[in-house]
Amino acid sequence: MGTNGNEEVTSLYSLSCRDRRFSKHIHDNVHGNIYLDPFFLQFVDTEQFQRLRELKQLGLTHMVYPGAVHSRFEHSLGVYWLAGEAVYTVQGHQGSEINIERNDIRTVKLAGLLHDVGHGPFSHLFEREFLPRVLNGSEWSHEDMSVKMIDYIVDAHHIEIDAAILNNVKEMVLASSANASQNTVNEKRFLYDIVANGRNGIDVDKFDYIVRDSRACGLGCNFQFQRLLETMRVMGDEICYRAKDYLTVHKLFATRADLHRTVYTHAKVKAIELMVVDALTLAHGELSISASIQEPAKFWKLDDSILRQIETSDKQELKKARDLVLRIRRRDLYQFCNEFAVPKDKQEHFKDITPQDIVCSQKNGDTPLNEEDISVSIVKIDLTRGRSNPLESIKFFQDYESDYKFPMRDERISHLLPAFCQDMIVRVYSKKPELVGAVSKAFENYQLKTYGMKAQVHDTPEKKKRRV
Repeated sequence: MGTNGNEEVTSLYSLSCRDRRFSKHIHDNVHGNIYLDPFFLQFVDTEQFQRLRELKQLGLTHMVYPGAVHSRFEHSLGVYWLAGEAVYTVQGHQGSEINIERNDIRTVKLAGLLHDVGHGPFSHLFEREFLPRVLNGSEWSHEDMSVKMIDYIVDAHHIEIDAAILNNVKEMVLASSANASQNTVNEKRFLYDIVANGRNGIDVDKFDYIVRDSRACGLGCNFQFQRLLETMRVMGDEICYRAKDYLTVHKLFATRADLHRTVYTHAKVKAIELMVVDALTLAHGELSISASIQEPAKFWKLDDSILRQIETSDKQELKKARDLVLRIRRRDLYQFCNEFAVPKDKQEHFKDITPQDIVCSQKNGDTPLNEEDISVSIVKIDLTRGRSNPLESIKFFQDYESDYKFPMRDERISHLLPAFCQDMIVRVYSKKPELVGAVSKAFENYQLKTYGMKAQVHDTPEKKKRRV
């Protein structure tokens, strides 16, 4: 392995990160001082990037975890910084062996900075819940819009940037999405795994949001990304990790799964999200919320304030949507009735449960229900690869003297590691408090009819059923 860094890269590092005459610094509550040189400030100091201040990183989670008010702006700065640290680390350890050039560093850092610039309001709710409802199964993604927004920013602000850098930045942003380029150059393929890793899921995007989200929500975080960041090594054009860091890698995926279960898909967070999706759907005809999703010039003006716009409007056409938002403000939420985990052997061929399924499970004499009285939420929590174990796609090395890389299996490390990599949870909510009992009973009937038993852990509390 090489030990000395390329002089050009070292001088760039000194210029952009150490000489404050040429850079601006921002103090981040996770990473400390983050330095931005004039090249990156061209993008940061635009209204399109500054819009990220108006997008909460965790959408509506702050209504349950009050501290979760951090934005995609600070997350994007964090990913930019860690992307640079990752490149400098492997370059410093391996020198000319991997031939990292100045433009490579700029490309990776810019991809980290701009990876979320096309995000919609309310975290992933906008693209995964709202748009498919109003646009009949829309497959719009924030990664695709980020690519369009990057082009728009460059054109609108007359930013001079090498065409090859710009193209590679966009491919890096798409690297873990369904629309990842199939024609990515083979040379320096490892650079495309730093920001959004479509190969095995380990990337600096997760390094940042796992720590940042945990801190904002007041939760402890045992995952230490620094251990992986400081010891990563490029072998055969992919980033590999020391064998003794296997459990740290596993902790990355396990911590992410814990955040999904306890924070991102918290039962009350999901209740609020269901209400917001209903409110946006009711307001869509009047506000044409989805009209801008293919036009960056209009899309950058859409942010979390759309909810406030509905709430403060006097338009009669928005009354139903406004009433739903007011219910959220007054904590008159959709009532969580119960949930069950889909059995492991049923997950592969699982068919989504609908309100109609619940209504059709009622028996004669039960309080009559309509589909409009019920909301169903299907929550999937995994280790980034569905039912597959992402660690099987990761290569490890014994020590820095070895040039041999190899996969490792869980059973060789510990028998305490999970044998299954995905949970699928079905939750049912009553939109009216007085119908909790009827909805809960119908949900139990559905479980008995489908699985021959009650799959839920416990009955819905009687106190909740009696609420009027």
